[in-house]
Amino acid sequence: MIPAETIGSSLGEVAATLADAGFDEPRRRARRLVAAALGLSAAEIFAYPDRMVAVADGDRIAALLARIVAREPLSRILGTREFWGLEFSLSADAFDPRPETETVVEAVLALMSDRNRPYRLLDLGTGSGCLLLALLSELPAATGIGVDIAPGAVASARANAAALGLAGRARFAVGDWGGAVGGNFDVIVANPPYVATAAIAALPREVKDYDPLRALDGGADGIEPYRIIAADLPRLLCPGGIFAAEIGAGQHAEVAAILEARGLAIEVVAADLAGIARCVVARWR
Repeated sequence: MIPAETIGSSLGEVAATLADAGFDEPRRRARRLVAAALGLSAAEIFAYPDRMVAVADGDRIAALLARIVAREPLSRILGTREFWGLEFSLSADAFDPRPETETVVEAVLALMSDRNRPYRLLDLGTGSGCLLLALLSELPAATGIGVDIAPGAVASARANAAALGLAGRARFAVGDWGGAVGGNFDVIVANPPYVATAAIAALPREVKDYDPLRALDGGADGIEPYRIIAADLPRLLCPGGIFAAEIGAGQHAEVAAILEARGLAIEVVAADLAGIARCVVARWR
C-alpha cells in the first residue's frame, strides 16, 4: 500500500483492499484500522477526513492492513476489545468476545426488575470477564465470581475488573465449571465452547488460529459443556435463580432439553441482531 495523503483517502484505499480480500463491512473495518493506527477516535476519523497523514502514520496503517489481510484480528493486534461499551484487555488464554455475546447481557438485564438489589452472580468460563463485568456495571449492588480453567484468562479477567473499577465486587478463580464453587447464586451466565470438534478445522482463520482451542471445542456434538454445567445448576441456583448461556446457531432446542431435564424451566430464547437464536435463558423453580 502507498500511504494516502489524507485520512479520507487512506480510508478509501484501506476499505478497497479489505473488500478485495473478501472482508465483509470493509468500510467499518477500515475506520477501526485507521483510527487505531493514528491513535484517533471514531468521531475524529469522521470529523477530519481532510487531515494529512504523515509518512510514519501511513506506514503504521500499511503494517496493520497487512496483518489484517493475513486474517489476524484487529482486537488481537491491539490487545483490546470493546464489549458492552467497556474496553477489555485480551490475553492469549481468553476468548475474544464478539458482539453477539451481548445478547446474554441484554437477556439477563431484561429479567432484573430491580437493578439495585444485591444480586450474587456467577460466570462460568469467564475468559476476559466480559459477561460478569458488563452485568456488574449495570447492577451497582451486585457481586460476582468468575471461574475459568485457564490461569491466563483468570489473570486477564482480574486485570479488567481493576481497570474498570469493579475489582471490589468481582472475584475470580481457576476451576472447572461449576465444580469449582459452592453457594447459591441469583444469576449464572456462561458462554461455553459450542463448536463440534470436527467442525473446528472449517472455522475462519481469525477464529481457529487466534482463539484458544479450549474456548471453541464443544465436544463431538458441540454441546457437551452444557451437560456438564447443567448438572451443577440445581445445586448453585437459588430459588427463582436465572441461568443464561450463549449457544451456537441451531442449538437452542437441544440445550433447552438439557436444562429442562435438570428441572429448569425455559424463560426465553433470545435472538441476536442477525435474528439467530443466540441465548437460552432458564429459571430454577
